[in-house]
Amino acid sequence: MGNLASQPTLPRKADVVIVGGGVIGCSVAYHLTKLGLTDVVLLERHQLTSGTTWHAAGLVGQLRQTLNMTALARYTSNLYRQLEAETGQATGYRQCGSISLATTDARMEELARGASMAKVFELEVNLLDRADIAARYPLANLDDVIGGIHIPSDGYANAVDVTQALAKGARSRGARIFQGVSVTALGRAGRRVAGVETSQGPIEARIVVLCCGLWTRDLAAAAGINVPLHPCEHYYALFKDVPGLHPDMPVLRDYDHASYFKYDAGKLLVGAFEPHARPWAVDGIPADFSFGEIEGDFAHFEPVLEDAVRRIPALASAGLQKFFCGPESFTPDVRYHLGETPELDGCFVAAGFNSIGLQSAGGAGKVVAEWIRDGHPPMDLWEVDVRRNMPFQSNRRYLRERVSESLGLLYATHWPYRQYETARGARRSAVHDRLAAAGACFGEAFGWERANWYAPAGVTARYEYSYGRQNWFAHAAHEHHAVRTGVGLFDQSSFAKFRLEGPDALAVIDRVSANAMDVAPGRIVYTQWLNERGGIEADLTVTRLDEHVFLIVTAAESATRDFHWLRRHIGDARCVLTDVSGASGVLSVMGPRARELLAAVTPDDVSNAGFAFATSRLIEIGYAQVRASRITYVGELGWELYVPTEFLQGVYDVLVEAGRACGLAHAGYHALDSLRIEKAYRHWGSDLTDEDDPLEAGLSFAVKFDKKSDFIGREALLKARAAPPRRRLLQFRLRDPKPLVYRNEPIWRGDTLVGCVRSGAYGHTLGAAVALGYVADPHGDALADVDAYEIEIAGRRHPAIASARPMYDPTHARIKA
Repeated sequence: MGNLASQPTLPRKADVVIVGGGVIGCSVAYHLTKLGLTDVVLLERHQLTSGTTWHAAGLVGQLRQTLNMTALARYTSNLYRQLEAETGQATGYRQCGSISLATTDARMEELARGASMAKVFELEVNLLDRADIAARYPLANLDDVIGGIHIPSDGYANAVDVTQALAKGARSRGARIFQGVSVTALGRAGRRVAGVETSQGPIEARIVVLCCGLWTRDLAAAAGINVPLHPCEHYYALFKDVPGLHPDMPVLRDYDHASYFKYDAGKLLVGAFEPHARPWAVDGIPADFSFGEIEGDFAHFEPVLEDAVRRIPALASAGLQKFFCGPESFTPDVRYHLGETPELDGCFVAAGFNSIGLQSAGGAGKVVAEWIRDGHPPMDLWEVDVRRNMPFQSNRRYLRERVSESLGLLYATHWPYRQYETARGARRSAVHDRLAAAGACFGEAFGWERANWYAPAGVTARYEYSYGRQNWFAHAAHEHHAVRTGVGLFDQSSFAKFRLEGPDALAVIDRVSANAMDVAPGRIVYTQWLNERGGIEADLTVTRLDEHVFLIVTAAESATRDFHWLRRHIGDARCVLTDVSGASGVLSVMGPRARELLAAVTPDDVSNAGFAFATSRLIEIGYAQVRASRITYVGELGWELYVPTEFLQGVYDVLVEAGRACGLAHAGYHALDSLRIEKAYRHWGSDLTDEDDPLEAGLSFAVKFDKKSDFIGREALLKARAAPPRRRLLQFRLRDPKPLVYRNEPIWRGDTLVGCVRSGAYGHTLGAAVALGYVADPHGDALADVDAYEIEIAGRRHPAIASARPMYDPTHARIKA
């Protein structure tokens, strides 16, 4: 183990302890010390890089699927570009550029959409035709290629050397790195981490960061922390004597054949992200696994090699020097895990990098270090935030099944609305079978099987993907119009539901919420929960059930995050927070005939005078006592019906039977999305994040600056209100009814790039694609010319009309009818 014998004595106390000496752990140490946090101890069970870093292929790409992930990858590339000069340690970094191939029109559109998104960051991405590719990569057979993209600033590096450079930089600023020291457990004091137990004794610490790759899930689980990941076999082959190789040849990605090609010290490395991967170590990782290889299955990799030879004909006569199989950790949603864990304060995670650890390490280390220093994430990191994970996702069977699909998704076409195929059926509504009988095509969201659209008789309830109008488009349009003109039934049982109760419940919820919570029992309040910077941590409704009891309803996606956000702000207050999500299902009846339907199934008064908007009370339906809440996310008259789970089937049957007389239609989440975006209702996680405040998001009506009690974020909002606006959220409608908008498309005003789309869907009532997006507005003139905007889709700009008010029912008359 090199110079282990000369290591200093293991300290008994440190400010920050990092567990794991791969490229991620060393990057966290490097960035912490760069910020001035130098009391850092990094512990590695064997030697630096001995887990999976040592066998990384070394690709350093920058264009990811979303804006913020692209920003982190760009930072990583820029860091590696100067790291050798800073530390004196070679990194093997070479900026050779990359080429990504498209052999289908759909893949070409995906690449072109990514190239458009890259303009937001001024990342140069060039569209190529076949001739352009041939000129840059003459070794490739391009007979089936229709085009591609070229990123000049991409490259590759040696993962071991980069890790050593990061470690050297960290050591030079005071970090202490210990090899041959295993962490056996985490120490805790109540709900806060207290340090680690090691093979050489305990270490007290204020902060612990888990960067232990394959081993992270089990170490975290022993402390009650949920970090779902599982190793898979990852293959590559190294060919020698390939004519025409040179160090500056670009990295070549052949996504449609799941492969990549990279110059490697005079040889050509061929790697793959095949569609059906093989999980590894299903019975646990061997205790002595270090610098380890897996025997692998050549027959499993052989189809990739056959495609590789067709792509690079010179391989047919080259020598196969090395067939390699090693483990990499993959996550259920192919996004890594980052940030402070909700279960244990002060414990951070940076793990599960889905075989892109080297190209993610710089950015990940930077934001984790800044999060530790500042006490909050430095940017919107929700898509990789460890708080997104659901407890069931650490289930071993679930992980084995899901990661077999996860690996291949890195190179699969990233279709809009693509659904997972593995580990399905984990969470089901009590009326799941009834919805299936009604024609539901289910999607999977956070483990829930949710009806996304309904197939009419004679139509198979199955997705057929494209970047255009998919096979469900007309059926979702029918559901949309049924809600706008009649009444629709949605199953929204996946809502997360929390009950806060106790003598101090009002004080706690009022402190956390920007809106006023001291309302009469039975009132529903739409509110945001803010951080101290005024950013939106949650967007939800709160119903006051009684003097000391509140019901919080939020999205399934943010269930873990929102629950723990509120719990952390309870402190010593006299109240209890309980997750009651499974106790009730939710059936929503929405549309102008919703009152007619409800009146037919309950003896209770549901008139406008007797049941006002934003109120909630118990009513009778069938044999059940149902909590009916008059609220909407579709912009129509309607009620959410909270039904005890054991009564849900019976209430559903009553509604469907009575609904025959008023044309009740089943409606799914695709219709819900198109309905909500026409009304410009915001979606947390896309339109709203912890970087956005309610003022620029157009939600100032939900902020009560003058309420009796103070609320988190008030001072920041007061300062923002007094300053010139930075930007504002606008609604857009394309003039051309044909193009579709999804997310991240650039927004132009004249020749100036002013923002990007946060969310988009087709507005079947408005007759075109509709989007929400923030635009720069330093002079308050964003709407001086509502026709001045264009939205760029796959390299083409499309004129759009802008509005600050909802384009559908701007006076809200329909929801209050």
